[in-house]
Order: sequence, then C-alpha cells, then structure tokens
Amino acid sequence: MSDEKSKAEKLREELSFKKESTWEQADREDVFEMAEDYKEFMEKAKTEREAYNYIVNRAEKEGFRDIDGKEEVEEGDKIIFKNRNKQVVLVKVGEDFEDVRMTLSHLDAPRLDLKQKPLYEGNDLCLADTHYYGGIKKYQWTNFPLAIHGTVIDKEGNKHTINIGEDKEEPVFLVPDLLPHLGKDQLKKELKDAIEGEELNIITGNIPFEKGEEEAVKLKVLQHLKNEYGFEEEDLMSAELEAVPAVEPRDLGFDRSMVAAYGQDDRGHSFVSLESFLDSETNKTTMACFFDKEEIGSEGNTSIQSTFLEKSVSKLLEKSGDERYHEGVYSFFDSVEALSMDVSAAVNPTYKDVHDEKNSINLGQGVAFVKFTGSGGKYRANDANAEFVGKIRKIFNEEEIPFHPVELGKVDKGGGGTVAKFLSRRGSDVVDMGFPLLSMHSPYEISSKVDIFHTFRASKAFYEG
Repeated sequence: MSDEKSKAEKLREELSFKKESTWEQADREDVFEMAEDYKEFMEKAKTEREAYNYIVNRAEKEGFRDIDGKEEVEEGDKIIFKNRNKQVVLVKVGEDFEDVRMTLSHLDAPRLDLKQKPLYEGNDLCLADTHYYGGIKKYQWTNFPLAIHGTVIDKEGNKHTINIGEDKEEPVFLVPDLLPHLGKDQLKKELKDAIEGEELNIITGNIPFEKGEEEAVKLKVLQHLKNEYGFEEEDLMSAELEAVPAVEPRDLGFDRSMVAAYGQDDRGHSFVSLESFLDSETNKTTMACFFDKEEIGSEGNTSIQSTFLEKSVSKLLEKSGDERYHEGVYSFFDSVEALSMDVSAAVNPTYKDVHDEKNSINLGQGVAFVKFTGSGGKYRANDANAEFVGKIRKIFNEEEIPFHPVELGKVDKGGGGTVAKFLSRRGSDVVDMGFPLLSMHSPYEISSKVDIFHTFRASKAFYEG
C-alpha cells in the first residue's frame, strides 16, 4: 500500500495544478523594495489626472518624446501620445510592427464627484452634493475622511488645481451618517438602500459670514474659495472635483506583507505596466496604454473606446513609412498581442461562499489569469482564444511565474468587465491578468506585495517573450 501511495503522490505531483503561497518563490528584499515605489505612486496618483502627470513625467525623464517633433520614426525611438491630461500611450519602436506587444490599464477609480452646482446650506452647515462615480457600496463612503482633488476652469479660462485634505495640517471632508440611536428605520432597509446617492453629501463648513445673513455659512465657504483659490460658485460648472479617501498607503499586517491603499483598482496596474514596460528589453515594438473612464463603461473621448488609440497608431505608421498607413490602422491591430492588466477578486475567507474555489485565487498566490470576463453566460465578455492563452502560459511557465485561472465569483453571483473586449474588437489577441485584491472598490483596498511583484515579472516577461 505504501508503494501505491508513493506512486499516486508522484503522479499527483506531475499532473496536478497547485494553488499555494508564492512568498518562497520571490526574493523578499526585491518584493518589499518594489512595494515602497508602489506606495509612493499610489499616494501621488489619487486621480486620473495625477496618474497621467506621474506617467508623463516618468516617461519624459526616460527620453520619450511627442511624435510631432519627429521627421520620421525609426527603430529605437521612444514615443509618447497624450490626450486631454487623462490618457497616455507610450511606444518603444522595434524592428517592425509585425509582432507588437501591448499592455492596457486604466487610471480612473471609484470615487465621489462633486456636482456642477454642489454647494448648499442646511442647519448651519454648508454641504456639497456629490454624484458617485463607478460601482461602490455607498455606505462605505460615509464617516470616512475625504480629500478634494481636481481642476476648476474659471470664467476667464484660467485653470485652478485643487488638492486639499492630504496633508495632516489640512482639513478633511466627511459624509455624515445617521447615528444608531435614530437609525432604526435606516437599519430596516436592505444594505444597498441604507444610504442613497442623494445622501452622499459632504460637510464643507460651519462658520457663518455674518449673523443673520441668508445662507451665511455657504457665503463664508464661497469667500474662502475666492480668497484661497481664486474662483467663484459659477466656476464650479466647469470643474472636475473628486472626493477621494484622505488616507495614505500603508503596510498591512504584523509582517507588513500587504498594502492598504485607495485606488488600487486600477491605478495599481498602471504602475506595474509602466515599470515593466520601461524595464523591458526586446527588439519588438512594445506599447503601454493608459486609459480613463473604465469604471463607467469606457465611455467618452479619453476612454479606450475613443479614437485616440487609432489616431496614435495612424501617426506612428505614417512617420515610419509603413504601408499599412494607407490600408487603415486595423491591419496593425491584427499584429497586436496584449495583456489587459486589471485586478481580480481575492477570496475573502469570511465570504468565500461567493467564489468557485477551483477558479479563484488567494492573496499571496501570484498572478490572477482571467481568460474571460463578463457575467452570467459570459455576457459583455472578452473570451481569449486557447492558442493565445497557451502562448502566454508558455511564457509564464518558462519564467517560473506563478499564476492561477480565475473567474470573478460563481457564475450567477456577479461578474464584471475590463477594457479587454474593446481592444479585441479591433482584431487583437488580448487576455486579462493582474494581482488580486480584497475589498475592491472600497475606500481602502488590500493587495499582497508579492502578488504585485509577480505581476510586474509577468508583464515584463510578456514584453520580452
């Protein structure tokens, strides 16, 4: 019997797919060093505009330049395409455009946006109306310190940049919830209805301008905005002001093995994509693409559904003398193989019944590999073909990168989508890949440092493989 068991164990070792912690497969010094850079990025890039600025500055320091300044494009050139301070495409030009490697990630994250006419007064408080952006659990955003970041264009066309609430010497903002003593009716509601969208109102002031004046507290807030920032209430019509968690990225756990930070879905992968792209060495043409508006369906002129990517490719082909410029850019996309780099859900041990354990991943187990997204019967999904999945698996296995097949929960429990389907419509092969998160779309998401590190390794291997 012992011999038979030994044979079975050997066969299991040879044929079975393992799920195990990957901490032993990585140099912990490298893991923790990368995590420090990651946290620095997450602290500096709390909005899509801030992430854009970080990426552009980083790329330009590495020698990337606007294509309009070039007579022609040659092998070795580093090109940057920029769109409306929210969308970036980076290109390292290789020998040709026959085997192009691309990564995709998005810069936006769930948040509270101030409405265009937000300020009002009630019960001696000045508050600001918000409209939540992306899929959130609304109750998670009450009684949580918030900072306000963004841009205001005044009536003269001047731009004012706002960033208040991050420094410990600055004030924060808050959506007040109802106290439990008076919340009996609220507690009877379903969780999703306990806080309504119109109740996500941010407290901004309490001091009146003068006693007895109408809306005196609001007037005092308006005076502060004029004196401190130089704009008026009407200027808020042409503003993009975002209320984001006023918390810095922190190490999590006694062992400091995890990162707690806002916006890891998906700015975390913007960092990984950027660093792996810059660090990779290959004679292929490689691209790193960063988009906006993914959390609201990739709509608008800074999203992956805009024509910006096609325009960028068209300029690239024209200045390189590639004949496909005359044929249309979609023949270029037929040559593209891409990773859509986005987060996946790690198994929460408290709620693991919503996951298919066989097709799931724990924190610390490496890279989540997502062949198809969507929901229910794979609706609104990209479903990568087997040949391309096999090719990526081969690259990862050769580099000993740990990865696991993942679905976003049980079939009828939920689901979700990424930008992958929009690139696949252009004719490219694309599959989703990334590190897993706990508490996704909350004000403070959780990742494992070793998963971030392995995802960097996977992206770099893809570029070079």
